[in-house]
Amino acid sequence: MNKKYEDILNEAEIRITANRLLVLKTIHEDIHGAFSLLDVESKMPTMDSSSIFRALTLFAEKQLLHLIDDGSGMQKYCLCNCTHDNEHGCHYQHQGHVHLTCIKCHETICLEDVPIPSVPIPEGYVVHESEYVIKGICPKCQRHRH
Repeated sequence: MNKKYEDILNEAEIRITANRLLVLKTIHEDIHGAFSLLDVESKMPTMDSSSIFRALTLFAEKQLLHLIDDGSGMQKYCLCNCTHDNEHGCHYQHQGHVHLTCIKCHETICLEDVPIPSVPIPEGYVVHESEYVIKGICPKCQRHRH
């Protein structure tokens, strides 16, 4: 099983360590949708938060994860399902999906089957990344209001 995660790290040119393998395995197998550092920490109580944070930061730098700014003030991450190439890196702007954030509890979910709408970009601009966040109130928070 670790071979799969070793291959992912090797392909991203990330040096393999036990902590990085554990964090990668956890976010692939135990977490669904968008997540925060606290979400990963809750699944890995024996690993210190600074090690988890360093792994997540490196994974984002190497484009295994995307950063999501959902307005909650807490950094969120999403697994990258993009295609990559050595010249241009991540093709996220063509493969990205919509995120839905609750303005009450700040939970963010990935709408993986809903692509980011195509937006005409003025000539001369090069898109490096894009985000599309819809904000509302989740069903759980709606139930608590009544």
